[in-house]
Amino acid sequence: MYLPRQLISHLYLQLLRSHHPLSPPVLILVALEPDALCACRILTALLKRDYIPHKIQPVAGYGDLARAGDELIKPMQTTNGGSGGVVVCLGVGGLVDLSELLSLNSSDDPENEDVEEDLGGVEVWVFDARRPWNLSNVFGGEAGGEVVDATARRKTRGVDRGCISPSYPGGAGGIVVFDDGDIEDEMGRERDAYCALLEMPDVDEEDVDVGADDSGSEDGGGGGGGGGDLLSSSDSKKRKSWSREDDEDESGEEDGPPRQRRRSNSNSSYLVSSPTRHRRPAHDSSNSSRSVTPVSDSPSPAQPRQPSALSLRRRLIRMKKKHEGVLQKYYSAGTSYSEPISSLVYSLASELGREDNDLLWLAIVGVSSLELSGRTMSGVGISNSLELGGSAGWGGERGERVRQIMRDEVHRLNPPDPYERDRDIRGEINGIIPTTAKSPTDKSIRLSPEPRFILVRHWSLYDSMLHSPYLASRLHVWSENGRKRLHKLLAKMGISLSQSHQNYTHMDMELKRVLRQRLLKYAPMYGLDGLVPAEASGHAASREGWGFVRCWGWKACLSATDVGVIVGAILEVGPEEAPGSWDTKRVSQPKQSDLAGTGSDLSSLLPRFWSAYDALSLTSESPTLLLASLPLAQHLHRAILRTGTSLLSKHQIRHLRAFRIAVVKEGPDVKLFTNPGALTKLALWIAEAIKVQERERGDTKVGRKRSTGTPLVLAGLDEDRDLYVVVGTGGGGGVVDFAALSKRREERRKKKEAKDKKRKDREDRRAQRAAERAEREDDDGSEEEESEDESSESESESEDEESDQSNKHLLRNRFGIAFQEVVQETNTRVRIDSFEHCVVEVQKEDLGGFLEALSFRSVVG
Repeated sequence: MYLPRQLISHLYLQLLRSHHPLSPPVLILVALEPDALCACRILTALLKRDYIPHKIQPVAGYGDLARAGDELIKPMQTTNGGSGGVVVCLGVGGLVDLSELLSLNSSDDPENEDVEEDLGGVEVWVFDARRPWNLSNVFGGEAGGEVVDATARRKTRGVDRGCISPSYPGGAGGIVVFDDGDIEDEMGRERDAYCALLEMPDVDEEDVDVGADDSGSEDGGGGGGGGGDLLSSSDSKKRKSWSREDDEDESGEEDGPPRQRRRSNSNSSYLVSSPTRHRRPAHDSSNSSRSVTPVSDSPSPAQPRQPSALSLRRRLIRMKKKHEGVLQKYYSAGTSYSEPISSLVYSLASELGREDNDLLWLAIVGVSSLELSGRTMSGVGISNSLELGGSAGWGGERGERVRQIMRDEVHRLNPPDPYERDRDIRGEINGIIPTTAKSPTDKSIRLSPEPRFILVRHWSLYDSMLHSPYLASRLHVWSENGRKRLHKLLAKMGISLSQSHQNYTHMDMELKRVLRQRLLKYAPMYGLDGLVPAEASGHAASREGWGFVRCWGWKACLSATDVGVIVGAILEVGPEEAPGSWDTKRVSQPKQSDLAGTGSDLSSLLPRFWSAYDALSLTSESPTLLLASLPLAQHLHRAILRTGTSLLSKHQIRHLRAFRIAVVKEGPDVKLFTNPGALTKLALWIAEAIKVQERERGDTKVGRKRSTGTPLVLAGLDEDRDLYVVVGTGGGGGVVDFAALSKRREERRKKKEAKDKKRKDREDRRAQRAAERAEREDDDGSEEEESEDESSESESESEDEESDQSNKHLLRNRFGIAFQEVVQETNTRVRIDSFEHCVVEVQKEDLGGFLEALSFRSVVG
């Protein structure tokens, strides 16, 4: 089921009304990523204010999620002696069938299909920005049917084809996906196809062959192969699934997250290679609205002949294939990201009237963190929005709308002091980067024309510029000539090297005042047009590309990007690690020669999670833990620069058939990049450098825009576990080309006008043929009607294909699908446990064969 955005507070208010002192605590499952962590902080703040007990459980992958289902969620079910309750998934489980993975189904016996599904009073709320959704969660997920219609499909009160209405009572359990607007606005075709397949009787090509053999014996009694046997039955069992059965790997390795046996449109990672056979509910001939009236031998001229059973079978098969094709196309498009969940949970707080500066700041940090981890509209990869300047960040036009809402909220919750308005306006116009608060008690959030530098307030200007991925890729700082270009840029701006090596807060005040103006003047000479946001115009609330800064009196001043960098470093490197300690990391851990049965080391990740959680505390007077973790973030970005420089300068990046490949297997920082998050950031740094190089050389691929770049696969060696961690990043294209889109819309409009004219002519001819068919006494009528249906269905399919042309410019990351295909067709030992399906673990000796098979796959689509 899914909850429309306009009803986002509906379930929370129900929880608030039904809560009592003996109610079980709300269980919150949180992914180890900054966006989910910020969303968790917002949600727990709401629960604390309403005195609702809750428990937080970090989950690092599908193995941890399955264990949480067995150990924490199963005991909550009423069928297991519990009292039900609410489970909230933040950044977790949107891509898999949660009812299966969390073991929520009470009828696990596949032979006993008469037992109705009951989730034991457990209601699962899903907040996830990853796409595509698992449609079993979105349009299914009901528990405890209350209404049964004529087609024997269970309906829950207040749920219309998966959509929750205000009359939904709640409390009975089920899986509820919180819609950020995509489901309601963009998934109408998938919803129609899913619901149609649920209601469709079981029929396949074999039935058509049987029906063709028995067609001569069909008569008014409906015996033999007649339509009555096909469309009606006394059995009213509920359809469980239309996914293919689990194909367990004979070699025993884990090739993906746990697969579903029931109620899934796909395997656990939504990666399917072909439409599959479905089981559907049979229908009672006495009640079914689809039952067929026997065909009379002498049809009345006033009443058209009814189609034959064979014609009905063929029509159902065509409909089945069409609907399966819609779902297959949705799942096989590749991964993408929608609205950050921290923004969605803040919308919940706003709907409840609980918004304040603390919650707004957490939402801003969560939104800002997506750019740092490369999460774009086309999956994990570099985004073309980086050329726009300022904090371009996630999502192109839609992402900018979200950031504009955040800017509006900043001005609403932080009104300027009327006595300081003139000073504030002058500061914004001059573009001075704020580094101090306005007063000792100032904790406000302000807009700032942030340059694309890393930790500029907490580093020297030179180091901040040097470690900026945007600037490094365009100046080629991994080479000696690139460093000289950086020095020349500083010289043109009138900043000496001695000044630039000072801490930014200690630089000459006049240089800091003119820094932005000089960057705007000289940066375009070096291809750095997007280094700082453009000149602001109009009201401050519309300052596109500007970042966000918050001060804690005289104690600290941090930008949202700074906080995202620090929190990410805590999660990826760990607070227990200090620079130089990597040589002794996990030396006592034994090597594992086989991946089968291994899980994520959650015990080592828990300290990182809780440290990051504490660093985002809303009750502390100053961000002490954030400031203490600054050296950790600086260490990570120094390692990224060192390792990326080594790979590029030594020409260790190879170009395979479909992507580029690099392997990190030596150097002082090799152990650092065994973490998927740190490895992804390194891959994004290298991918952006390669993209700029390709653009400068004028390289282009057939059928691919020059600016999209080339996909990159980066592998990091983990000697302790004798495996490689592999991440695949897309080559770009994460932002809509709106000029091309408008042109396509105009072309589609003209085609639509031509089709409307053809459709009108076709309807006229159809009416004429219907009149002629009524006078015939042979069976040509049903066959002609069948051909009519075929033509109309083929035309509707072509319209659907054309409607998807607007998304062709979005080159989505398909590495997850490609990884799954390679695992299914080869004997490589691969483990896919990360929620990020473009991250896998490959046994050390199997890496060569894995990459060779992967090079023949489509990794961007």
